[in-house]
Amino acid sequence: MALYLGIDIGTSGCRAAVLDERGAQVATQHVAMAPPQHSGARIEQNSWIWWAAVCTLLEKLAEKVPMRQIEAIAVDGTSGTLLLTDESGHPLCNALMYNDARSAQQAEEIAALAPAESGAHGACSALAKLLWLQQQGVPSGTRHALHQADWIAGQLSDQFGISDENNSLKLGYDIVQRCWPPWVEALGIDHSLLPKVTVPGTPIGTIRKEIARQFGLTAQTTIVSGTTDSIAAFLATGAAEIGDAVTSLGSTLALKVLSDQPIFAPKYGIYSHRLNDRWLVGGASNCGGATLLQFFNKQQLAAMTPQLKPHCPTGLGYYPLPARGERFPINDPNLAPRTTPRPTSDLLFFQGLLEGITAVEKQGYQKLVSFGAPYPKRIFTMGGGANNPAWHEMRQAALGTTVERCHDVITARGTALLALKGSALS
Repeated sequence: MALYLGIDIGTSGCRAAVLDERGAQVATQHVAMAPPQHSGARIEQNSWIWWAAVCTLLEKLAEKVPMRQIEAIAVDGTSGTLLLTDESGHPLCNALMYNDARSAQQAEEIAALAPAESGAHGACSALAKLLWLQQQGVPSGTRHALHQADWIAGQLSDQFGISDENNSLKLGYDIVQRCWPPWVEALGIDHSLLPKVTVPGTPIGTIRKEIARQFGLTAQTTIVSGTTDSIAAFLATGAAEIGDAVTSLGSTLALKVLSDQPIFAPKYGIYSHRLNDRWLVGGASNCGGATLLQFFNKQQLAAMTPQLKPHCPTGLGYYPLPARGERFPINDPNLAPRTTPRPTSDLLFFQGLLEGITAVEKQGYQKLVSFGAPYPKRIFTMGGGANNPAWHEMRQAALGTTVERCHDVITARGTALLALKGSALS
């Protein structure tokens, strides 16, 4: 029986899903990772942390599934995370994470040249990060600017300098014309650093022999180009109709709705990804589970959840960002978190935070509608927040549409579906 592996690299962990040729889930695995380093607008992570997590993940999977039956592997990662490497893929700097916001000045330079519909606007875009790195002075021997998913796929295949349409959107790639536009080079970007862009699920090579031997894979295992975490989450749910939407309630809040036309409004953090002949319109807020974990540990959250009263709003009116800076539905790198006043009751505070994230979700979908996207007919919910029944009830009432919880669906499943697609093309 042929198997297909999807690997999802997040900010605090790495997950895997293994599917059979019918798309049925055979196994899953999770490995925790050390969090990124924070210092004001600087948010970095050593990319070897990701690779160590992937290796541990593969070791643990080998205890569950016959690794020699895995025919293809795909990887997704956080959108906008970027690092520089040499020709062989060796990292020459820490990765600048998706929410690193040091590039405000560079974002202004991009805004002066980039068309309004470009996904490269904003201080957190991959292109702003690359321009910042160039202006700081790139290390000697720099050859590739890579996203998180690109680098892991390169570690597996030894094929570096290859990306996908979804990850490349925020690096300035023209998703409509499917090319690097002239204005990117006019900005002063070294074109030789930009990756070759493929359609997600495109075979890019076979696994490195030493990796195959180490984890019991065959040398014919195909590595296919991946996608971003939020696109993988959408694919994982099975959402397929115009008006179907997916909310990912993970460390951050990502919204996507399936539309028959692309929408680009970078001033508000709105962008579109291709999905076959349709478009995923959406945006990603910095609000989410990362904020909750600043105040409570997972055990405290689990203990308080049954005591929540979704029909009794707190009225606290929070905008619960983990740090200064927001991308969508408000695009403001200086937006401050609003998590005060804090009531004496931890339970009320927890509920207020959940209400705040729900309000941001509703504001996000309303913002998409204002630019021509359909309001969701149904919303599939991914991520850890999907398992909170009180929050589900809270969101169902606030959003005014059908909200479906994807309890046993993980983002890595969507990436494994890309592996299945890529295997058919190889």
